[in-house]
Amino acid sequence: MNHAITAEIYWTTLTILMTALFWMPYIIDRILEHGLWTAVSNPQPDTPPKSAWAGRMMKGHRNAVENLAIFAPLALAVSFTGVGTSATATACVVYFFARLAHFLIYTLGIPLMRTLTFFIGFVCQVVLALALINAA
Repeated sequence: MNHAITAEIYWTTLTILMTALFWMPYIIDRILEHGLWTAVSNPQPDTPPKSAWAGRMMKGHRNAVENLAIFAPLALAVSFTGVGTSATATACVVYFFARLAHFLIYTLGIPLMRTLTFFIGFVCQVVLALALINAA
């Protein structure tokens, strides 16, 4: 039995896993700032981190999750409806790397590049949406 998956499913899975791991560095920073017990008991979850990079990383993670809610359903719909093309597969690959770059650039606080990588991810979402609309 062949269990091959589409490129859209593969890269969406990698994007989900990557996004799921984005919390780790800023939680480690929180543990170092406040100690393990305070960090895991989390009595005040809205306490901003002392490290500026960790605050930006938290925002980058939140942005990645918000955009995953748009990207993943589109990529899954493309795969499940069978309308995938080389353009949709490429869009999923590019989306993965654009979101990784966005997260790192957001953390480093590089504003223009952050906007550019966000826009590239958005274009990838549009490619997927157009594939579905054109197939209708």
